[in-house]
Amino acid sequence: MTLKATKGSLKKWVGLALTMVMGVSLLAGCSSASKEGAGDGNASNGERVTLKVEIFDRGNSPSPHTITNNYLSKLVQERFGDPNNIDVQFVPIQRSEEVTKLNVLMASNTDVPDIVFVYDSSVFYRYAQQGGLTDVGELLDQHGPNLKKFLGEDTLKFGQVEGQQFAIPGKRAITGRYSSYIRQDWLDKVGLPAPTTTDELYTTLKAFKDKDPGQLGSRNIPMGMTLAPAQFEPLIFSFIKPINGDYAYPQRYELPLHDGFKDSLKFMNKLYNEGLMSKDFSLDEDKTQLAKDIQNGNTGFWSEDVDAMFYAEGTIDNLTKNVADSKVLPIDAYTNPNVDNKHIKSRYASNGLYIMIPKSSKRAVEAIKYLDWMASDNNLIDIYSGVEGENYDMVDGIPVVKADASQEAIDRLFNAGDLAIISNGKNIGDQATNEKAWIMGFPERNQELLRQSIDIANTDTVGPLVFDKPIQAEMKYSTALKDKVNVIIVKATMAKPEQFEEVYEREMSDYMALGGADLKKELDEAVQALSTK
Repeated sequence: MTLKATKGSLKKWVGLALTMVMGVSLLAGCSSASKEGAGDGNASNGERVTLKVEIFDRGNSPSPHTITNNYLSKLVQERFGDPNNIDVQFVPIQRSEEVTKLNVLMASNTDVPDIVFVYDSSVFYRYAQQGGLTDVGELLDQHGPNLKKFLGEDTLKFGQVEGQQFAIPGKRAITGRYSSYIRQDWLDKVGLPAPTTTDELYTTLKAFKDKDPGQLGSRNIPMGMTLAPAQFEPLIFSFIKPINGDYAYPQRYELPLHDGFKDSLKFMNKLYNEGLMSKDFSLDEDKTQLAKDIQNGNTGFWSEDVDAMFYAEGTIDNLTKNVADSKVLPIDAYTNPNVDNKHIKSRYASNGLYIMIPKSSKRAVEAIKYLDWMASDNNLIDIYSGVEGENYDMVDGIPVVKADASQEAIDRLFNAGDLAIISNGKNIGDQATNEKAWIMGFPERNQELLRQSIDIANTDTVGPLVFDKPIQAEMKYSTALKDKVNVIIVKATMAKPEQFEEVYEREMSDYMALGGADLKKELDEAVQALSTK
């Protein structure tokens, strides 16, 4: 049966930072790379060729689909492969072993796919600097007009190294990250308005503890906290000073190098020692306990990824079921004294994945044509959406997921987000349109709360700095410093108040010795170079 043209929708999937595996040299795999790495264009000369494309294997393929043979793989073959005399072969890589496996493939000359990708910028930079990647700048000009238009110059810059286009960044549909929430019913019981500053928030948390509006006793948690970014980053960003305008250092493990980081941990230390935040936050890196505490009505205030709670049968739905009189209000409580008391918070960069063509590939032309096809006409939307009337309905020009879609229809899109690599989220227009489409994909009962959350997530945001060349210290020290930042947060927060200074300085001294000093020096030089342009 011919696959018909469709338009579609996708729940946002958040990419997580991956651990970079160091020490695998790509030069062995690149030394004998053919000078035809830009592709020889055999497909256009009548000879059928094979294009190998990486695909994440999450181990969730529903029967009868497999990760390499499914509705979307057939759509790609029928619409792109067959008309161009190309066999598109998807090469599965376990999501949990992505960087490790990719390092092995990149070190070989024969097994690496023609299109590969990572989320970790330091891995991308390492591949580029070791000569492992094709410069696709001219190829984009020749074969990727739709792709260039879709991404735009600002997003394309994320894939450039010293003026050469070594990666094609995926484009984020939405850049807002975090919002905060409070139990309105708790506020009503303690007789306080919703806090609008950090000082007011502290007063509110004290009231939640002292008056116990939920009558929870030892289960009362004024502020929910975990060792996950969605909880601690909103607090930390409300103290740090941006580096350049509304930009901060790009990596999470660089947070300690910002002015104000110490003050943020001193505040967390105060909350912890006064019993105002989750006692076992250091053990809850995957947010499992936080979700339970919120759903059971034990938590008065928390921060979270902007969309995380609003899916059907998710956190908000379960809280409503478990606590009949509960009412949640999105709020923007944290204020930053270093930036005119604005509600500073981080935003995503406009890029998602780093899509790369290995230097050893002879199918670079076909690879760019494939990505350009994805950015053309309705192909990207169709990958997300499935079949109109079965997967979605058109509402005001926006494809909205059908609440009563059959399991068969749902299953056909099980890997849509992993196949639509040029887009992180449902890109159907500008960000406002993308946000509207995103909201309409959630249960109607939760849409207004999500709309308010997105407005908060977009307020007073700070983005990641983009430098003209790689920061060498990031590639060299990232693994050790990622782990160390968590240690600093935990130990400084849990220290006795009188021991905070000693603990903080000791842990920061270790951080600087582990590579933080070299990283700071290089970042300072890179920022100075930006400011002189």
